[in-house]
Amino acid sequence: MVKVIIVGGGASGLMAGLAARSNGAEVTILERMPRVGKKILATGNGRCNFSNVNLSIENYHGKNPRFAQGALNSFNVQQTIDYFEYLGIAHKVEERGKVYPMSDQAASVLDVLRYELEKLGVVETTGAEVVGIEKKNNCFFVHTSDNKHYQADRVIIAAGGKSYPNLGSNGSGFDLAKKLGHRIVEPFQALVQVKLAEEFYKQIKGIKFIGTVEVLSGNNVKDKATGEILFTEYGISGPPVLDVSRVVNQLIHQGKEVWLKLLLLKDMTEGQLDELLIYRFQTQPQKSLIFNFVGLLNKQLTPVILKEAGIKDIKKPAGNVTTDERKKIVSILHNWCLKVTETRGWKSAQVTAGGVEVKDINPKTMESKLNPGLYFAGEVMDIDGDCGGFNLQWAWSSGYTAGENAAKY
Repeated sequence: MVKVIIVGGGASGLMAGLAARSNGAEVTILERMPRVGKKILATGNGRCNFSNVNLSIENYHGKNPRFAQGALNSFNVQQTIDYFEYLGIAHKVEERGKVYPMSDQAASVLDVLRYELEKLGVVETTGAEVVGIEKKNNCFFVHTSDNKHYQADRVIIAAGGKSYPNLGSNGSGFDLAKKLGHRIVEPFQALVQVKLAEEFYKQIKGIKFIGTVEVLSGNNVKDKATGEILFTEYGISGPPVLDVSRVVNQLIHQGKEVWLKLLLLKDMTEGQLDELLIYRFQTQPQKSLIFNFVGLLNKQLTPVILKEAGIKDIKKPAGNVTTDERKKIVSILHNWCLKVTETRGWKSAQVTAGGVEVKDINPKTMESKLNPGLYFAGEVMDIDGDCGGFNLQWAWSSGYTAGENAAKY
């Protein structure tokens, strides 16, 4: 019987353990945290958005995102849904193709995974921080920080990246891979909130709107996304912002100035918006300018927009607004450019961009090309997905592929 040790008890590690054991291997999962799967509990705001029915390879990023196709084909979205249905997770599909458990509880997903692991006889060892992996005579020796040593025929590194370090991922998997000869693409935060330079965000924190965000650098649009955008006390968040944050961070790391352009009323052209303001100002000219926007914009947001447009007296009658002032208001509502300072740190990032370079990994098996018998699964590799269940699908697919192949003689 093949002995498999899995370093890391997150989503990819747990799936790798199930796949390896189901294919006849003796499996031990080593997890440095007090319990496995802590990050699973935090996904989807505690609801666990565990896949996405609209998945395509375009949802993935890295130096070679097409590497992910092999594992995503080996254990695809429908197989994932079917497998979790078998485990007991009734599912539902919500907006943008997001798949959730019917229970709306991430704990349900972890509970059924752990039940199946126990049923199959997979050994979970928690509080086991792996500090070294050696290979001698086709055998692996895994060493932990408490001076325990494990022997295995195969090792799967599924230790995650650096995001949410309080939930288990601290970058240790990169160090283990590096010592075994693998190159690391410098990690940076992805799916993370963006900090902006202006001083007014505490006035408008909590305001949400459906709009479009574009990433600008050097007057060029580098990325854009549409959806529910949220102002925070430090800047901006929401699914579209998380999606473009990867590009924001790349540009920052390249030393470039970055701006976010917001389109607050996404269903109107500048011309239509200008006509609407003319109509409102002319039909209710006696209303104060700020009150004229009641019913069109959030009341907390209006004074900020007017001041950004350079209007000093925001309480003057709407009929007294000049053409130039109106055009500036339209420009802010349609092309509001805000300067980026940075993104939030690893404690806030949902996923890690960068990681073990996939050039040295077999895309069909997840096995190292440098060290036969060594496999990788999940976020530790230089593959990351968009917001919406794509990263968990990568964890399930790569974990299943690694586990299945590691179990083979």
